[in-house]
Amino acid sequence: MLSEKSLKEIDVELAKYPADQRRSAIMGALRIAQTEKGYLAPETIEFVAQYVGIAPVAAYEVATFYNMYDLKPVGKYKLTVCTNLPCALRGGVDTGEYLKQKLGIDYGETTSDGKFTLVEGECMGACGDAPVMLLNNHKMCSFMTPDAIDKKLAELE
Repeated sequence: MLSEKSLKEIDVELAKYPADQRRSAIMGALRIAQTEKGYLAPETIEFVAQYVGIAPVAAYEVATFYNMYDLKPVGKYKLTVCTNLPCALRGGVDTGEYLKQKLGIDYGETTSDGKFTLVEGECMGACGDAPVMLLNNHKMCSFMTPDAIDKKLAELE
């Protein structure tokens, strides 16, 4: 179900924990699986749960709780905009609206070319850099004014 490379990466995660606490590796294991597959289909979550040695429902609990896990296909670039109160007060809502207009999609949608998915996110712990946007769950983009957004989208084209 997963490549040997991904399984070896999951083994590294598993080695970080005592044998009786393997379940603690599930977040890393799901991240690795999502990186390979692009999103977490039910069969992928179940496979990872079995590999880690936990009940599939326990893996589903993690995958459905955190917004970094995608349970359906997303665009090549997943743009998550923080609209929590501190970011909202510093332009996070405007950033989201600008991206909606610029990309022609709403939150939870993907552009017709499959390039961009726009997501509304919760606090990212970077209130001082607001408005912030997370690119593909890994790269924090700060001070996302319309000019900064235009520049970032041009880089991704």
